[in-house]
Amino acid sequence: MNNHQITINRWKDKIFYWYGLICTVSGVLILAVFLYSIIIEGWDRLNWQFFTSLPSRRPSSAGILVPLLGTLWIMILTTIIAVPIGIAAAIYLEEYGKKNKFAEFIEVNIANLAGVPSIIYGLLALEIFVRIMGLGRSLLSGALTLSLLILPIVIVSTREALKSVPKTIREASYALGATKWKTIWNAVLPSAAGGILTGVILAISRAIGETAPLVVIGAMLYITTIPTHPLDDFSVLPIQIYNWLSRPQKGFIENATAAIIVLLAITFILNGIAIYLRNKWQSKVKW
Repeated sequence: MNNHQITINRWKDKIFYWYGLICTVSGVLILAVFLYSIIIEGWDRLNWQFFTSLPSRRPSSAGILVPLLGTLWIMILTTIIAVPIGIAAAIYLEEYGKKNKFAEFIEVNIANLAGVPSIIYGLLALEIFVRIMGLGRSLLSGALTLSLLILPIVIVSTREALKSVPKTIREASYALGATKWKTIWNAVLPSAAGGILTGVILAISRAIGETAPLVVIGAMLYITTIPTHPLDDFSVLPIQIYNWLSRPQKGFIENATAAIIVLLAITFILNGIAIYLRNKWQSKVKW
């Protein structure tokens, strides 16, 4: 390679560097402008009355108690349903399943399901959970729908965490006389726990912001009863935000921006926990 070609390559590197930097800064600035406008418009609405009041047709007295509790219900039920099934499926596929054509077919389809539009899951859930199983427009239907949505993500992230565990850990456990399950339970899973938890939390944080599948199964746009049972009707923060933004009154727009701040705060907290767990796991587990 002559000096002229080396000079051209260096200029290409510099151009790409500045191009990437400009794109990154532009994206951050746009996001900062959006966050600033949302916080300025909705911050004054964030008070105790807003968190403890029921939805109302009057903007000044409307609150997010019902959708906030519905979101917490959905988070808990979705976690209970999706996480054990997803982790168990990942353990089977990675540790027990045979590496053949059928296994490759399953893996490819699981990866593809992670990219399916969420509304498709809503249509599937509408037919199976709402109509065939007769669960209606309940919290359980919503949790099962979102469980289907995040299940591929949990499986893929768990498998990647299991793959990152060195074979030497498994071999050392086998050398001490441990069975395959004892090795997985006492050696592999603790080593992969940080990666698994990170994937689970990121999957749950995605489910929190999903609106389309819940609208399809019939989640309520306006409800004034607090959910106390998995078979109760429900609403969640994204649907309440959509409801308020569709109204012309300025007060409802302020309520919507305040609810967006709450939803962003929940998402940022979950992502922060995921980052903390990942960093703690990486610093603790060294091989």
